[in-house]
Amino acid sequence: MLGTAVSAGVLIAEGDSWFDYPFYDVLQMLEDDYLYDVESVAHKGDTVEDMAHSGGQFEEFARRLEKLLRANKVPRAILLSGGGNDIAGDEFAILLNHAASSLPAVNDDIVRGLIDVRLRAAYARIISGLTTIAQRYLGRPIPIVTHGYDYALPDGRGYLGGFWLLPGPWLEPGFRKKGHVDFGKNSAVVVKLIDQFNAMLKDVSATAGFEHVHYLNLRNTLRHDRTYKKDWGNELHPTEEGFKLVSKKFAELVGRL
Repeated sequence: MLGTAVSAGVLIAEGDSWFDYPFYDVLQMLEDDYLYDVESVAHKGDTVEDMAHSGGQFEEFARRLEKLLRANKVPRAILLSGGGNDIAGDEFAILLNHAASSLPAVNDDIVRGLIDVRLRAAYARIISGLTTIAQRYLGRPIPIVTHGYDYALPDGRGYLGGFWLLPGPWLEPGFRKKGHVDFGKNSAVVVKLIDQFNAMLKDVSATAGFEHVHYLNLRNTLRHDRTYKKDWGNELHPTEEGFKLVSKKFAELVGRL
């Protein structure tokens, strides 16, 4: 029991709250349950556009990667998590048409501009930059894993209820602002948005020169039926058991790289 566990390898991660969540998250479980050593610059609340374009953040990730490579510690993979904060939150309502209008619930033009143009460009910039660094030090790229989220439920629950200064909820207020109050119909809207986001990520991984990029599909990993609260702690984040299910899929993919 007191012996030293053998490391499964080094991972380096950039991301949002799925990689940086109180008490448990994907990275913690990859360390505790699968014995990976994880170097992380993930921070809850970060957007993909911040990761790609804000001064200092991308550079910090690059410095962490350079430090590992100088110490001859080659990561088995680079994990990227982001996009939820670019879509959900204060700006979510802008993606919707008003329920009283004759328009569909989703404003396709705005969603396309956000997901297929802005977020795609941000992901491409991050991936290209990290690939360049790996090529400089190793003469080859390091595998990069991106992931889409599962189908979130817009039930108005924030972190620990979202009371006072606690974060959330991130979806239901936007629906309510635009007059959408039917939980079932709102959930279908979220499914459409999650599918479009996943399609974009899958397409990015198929870009020429990105053969080392691996897209992880997490849809239908967590429950989406009447028992969904067992897997979803709030509108955007899994419970501990939910994170275990997500982490298992990360471990399975990384183990094949």
